[in-house]
Amino acid sequence: MESNETRYERIYAVVRRIPRGCVATYGQIAELAGLGGHARQVGYALHALHDEPAVPWHRVVNARGQISPRAEPGDDRIQRQLLEREGVVFDATGRLALERYRWRPRADDARRPRRGPRAHESA
Repeated sequence: MESNETRYERIYAVVRRIPRGCVATYGQIAELAGLGGHARQVGYALHALHDEPAVPWHRVVNARGQISPRAEPGDDRIQRQLLEREGVVFDATGRLALERYRWRPRADDARRPRRGPRAHESA
């Protein structure tokens, strides 16, 4: 049986590929990491991060295009600020337009680890 650590590394590898100014949903990350139907595992993995700047956790939102509540007070505000610095716009209800900002990786990119900075992929 695969350990949580191995699953988490697969999740982190996918999250690292989300370009600036784009977002992905928990379910989308789970699917791309080969964990379809396990969106909560993505949340657990991101919660387990400890100040890991190489994993842009703030680019993962829920399926409604909203920032999910956090265990630590203020973390949702930080996530929104980080996204806004990247050009993501929220409406008055706190939602972002998934049809505009959702990351759409090319099929060949979904299986390949990212090797450094890359040009912004289509949103």
